[in-house]
Amino acid sequence: MTSPSRLQRAFARHGVALQRDGAVYHVRRADRQARILLPADLPLEAKAVTQLLDFAGVGWPDRPDPVRCACATPDFHPGSLAPVGSIVATDPDVVIPAAIGTDIYCGMRLITTGLRQDELLAHEPRIVEHLTRRLLVGETDVPVPAIAFRALFERGPQDCLEALAAEGIWASADRDRLHREVAACVGLDGLGGKVEYAPDHLVAGRDRVRAPDLGTVGSGNHFVEFQTVDAVLDRRIAYSAGLRLGDVVVMIHSGSRGVGFHVGRRWMDRARHRWPAGHAHPESGLYALRGDDAAECLEAMGTAARYAWLNRVVIAEWVREALESCVGAGGSRLVVDVPHNFVSAEHGMHLHRKGSTPARAGEWALLPGSMGDASYLVEGLGHPDWLWSCSHGAGRAVRRQVIRREAKDAASSSWRCVTLREERRLQEHPSAYKPIGPVLNCQEEAGLLRAAVKLKPWLTFKA
Repeated sequence: MTSPSRLQRAFARHGVALQRDGAVYHVRRADRQARILLPADLPLEAKAVTQLLDFAGVGWPDRPDPVRCACATPDFHPGSLAPVGSIVATDPDVVIPAAIGTDIYCGMRLITTGLRQDELLAHEPRIVEHLTRRLLVGETDVPVPAIAFRALFERGPQDCLEALAAEGIWASADRDRLHREVAACVGLDGLGGKVEYAPDHLVAGRDRVRAPDLGTVGSGNHFVEFQTVDAVLDRRIAYSAGLRLGDVVVMIHSGSRGVGFHVGRRWMDRARHRWPAGHAHPESGLYALRGDDAAECLEAMGTAARYAWLNRVVIAEWVREALESCVGAGGSRLVVDVPHNFVSAEHGMHLHRKGSTPARAGEWALLPGSMGDASYLVEGLGHPDWLWSCSHGAGRAVRRQVIRREAKDAASSSWRCVTLREERRLQEHPSAYKPIGPVLNCQEEAGLLRAAVKLKPWLTFKA
């Protein structure tokens, strides 16, 4: 018998048994277990493993095991409650609100510009100035009547688009294109929603509503990034996506903003209050909902998810407005919009994806790297062992508090960040993230996805 490795001994001190089989870690604590896909040269963090096993053990005194499977992809790292890059599958009548948190339906949206980089370089200063005002300063004009918000939350995106008046950003928007683009949004057609779960100020009355966070990027790792097509790895997918070598695209990473916070906090509180009286609360502080409570929670999350969709639509329209104003281009189209922070009913279970992207067979997904590393358009292969999912990017390697002290070379010719706050440039320094190469290759080798198009960062906006 071989002696335990240093890593096994280290995890044993946390009460975690660990075994490695190729690129897969199997972890266990008491009666809880999970598996993690991670290249050998990337670190396995004890806090993230502990968080994953905590979620694998969520239940009630009379029903201790509603979690059927817990796993993680190579962008795996600690989160505030749930580890980022994890997927937790529960019984179909169970929802764990804290597994998603408050940034419900956060996701990525990729649009083409119809232009090449050499066509945009002469216009770059004006584009930067225009988008700085819209994305960073907050000079926005997004009139949305309460009736359109009610249509969005109650009936869905198509009805919302019909209810928008042709003013502000909507005056120049191509409505037919926006209607068509709904079909390219992964998972959007399966969402429910209800007006009663939305913040009152968005749906009351008949007048225009001021939603100051609509069309905003948000903090943390959210961004708007101009990228160039650096390599075509699958010509079939590239052709279907309308992407050619040298094309400029724009990737948008944002979520449900204030509506997500409103919904997420309310339902995490509901789950805690539903804990049966007379029983000690779980040491992890994690709670689940079941039955009617779980069904209502899903509808509330769907309400926030629809707002996340509209938020990314508005940001994309800011980009299109800038291109039209500065270049006169009108050839932009949506490639894909895909979430990575939501609960969905699949395969007779509820899949909770926390910083994890659907990678069902034939569906497209987006894997961003960092401001200094490539991003990828990929095709999912639908691997059941990894709950039909893949990573939502490279994953953070260094905490923001640490990287602020260590990132001394923030000014770099290899990557460019437009921001009004210098600390954002430091917090999101490329060295804070794992290299995208091993993260991507590991998932290709394991059969989770197929890389299709490599995208090189050109210009990143951070709020």
